[in-house]
Amino acid sequence: MTSAEIEAAVASAGLDPLAPEVSGQLQGYLELLQKWNARLNLTAIRDPEEILHRHFVECIFAARHLPAEIRTLLDFGSGGGFPGIPIALCRPEIQVTLGESQAKKSAFLRETIRSLGIPKAEVYNGRVEALDRVFDAVTLRAVDKMQEACRIAPRNVAPGGYLILFLTEEASQTVLSEFDQIEWADPILLPASSQRLLLIGRTPVVNVPRGTGSAK
Repeated sequence: MTSAEIEAAVASAGLDPLAPEVSGQLQGYLELLQKWNARLNLTAIRDPEEILHRHFVECIFAARHLPAEIRTLLDFGSGGGFPGIPIALCRPEIQVTLGESQAKKSAFLRETIRSLGIPKAEVYNGRVEALDRVFDAVTLRAVDKMQEACRIAPRNVAPGGYLILFLTEEASQTVLSEFDQIEWADPILLPASSQRLLLIGRTPVVNVPRGTGSAK
């Protein structure tokens, strides 16, 4: 997979061109992902073309839609680094923390950050519910036990910050019913999909106790 092919896929999704250095970094990311995937099962998708469209383009699309004021972001259950690493590459002003409880996947994420030279990214190897920090935004994409994760994640969102979910239309109806204090923008359809949505919700600006903003 070449930088030009990555750039073509981004263009075909109707997105503005990537910076030249970002195309090269994404090419390196794909190579690392394929190399490590045989051992760690970072993604069930094996075909590079499908990885490009299903993972890279979706995450680049999401990065472009993040509110401009976000400066810190937690990628909850980062796994193979989606969407955290594409966000760190496309939005270099954001300090991205990749939260991953599995040690081997955390090792992959650290190697990716080192190899790609991403200065404003770090890995938190541990369970996110033990992370006593808040962020301007928290993302969740393809997380195990998504509904349970969505109950935990608002604790790490700063007052007035954003919860960002990647969900199918069907799953969104169940998950969104869990929240009583988050204001959701209209769902955004992800590229080349009729079902996958990007959901961006904002927590109350007033300071609320950790653990509120989700289901009772």
